[in-house]
Amino acid sequence: MKITYKGDYALKAVLVLSVRYGSGVVTIHDLAKEADIPIKFLEQVLLELKRGGFVESKRGKIGGYLLAKHPAEIKIGDVVRFVDGPIEPITCVEKDYSGCRDVYKCAFRGIWQDVSRAISGIIDNITFDDLASQTKKRQEVCSYSI
Repeated sequence: MKITYKGDYALKAVLVLSVRYGSGVVTIHDLAKEADIPIKFLEQVLLELKRGGFVESKRGKIGGYLLAKHPAEIKIGDVVRFVDGPIEPITCVEKDYSGCRDVYKCAFRGIWQDVSRAISGIIDNITFDDLASQTKKRQEVCSYSI
């Protein structure tokens, strides 16, 4: 599995929108600043996330972006697979793969299947609600002052 810049930016954008969930729309400028993403790239990422049903946009003077569903309904794996494709480290791990004559006796295939299951076991069990909670706790600790 390789996360591209586009995938990384998509994850960061969804996280910022998750932290701000329920607080209204977030402007693209605020989102870019908070997630440290160039606006031109963020525009493309948001269009893709919108196409995937992760975000919605509101037009107009008070427009911006917000999540299309509750952060508890969005898993890291959902976004990664949508933006960057399959998480398998090699194509022979796929169930109906037939591109190799040795696929059923390959010593490595089982290892790559284990790797794939381990990755899935992590990214498919962490929601953006979980991440938003962690982020809010970190922000509280960082903003403490005497």
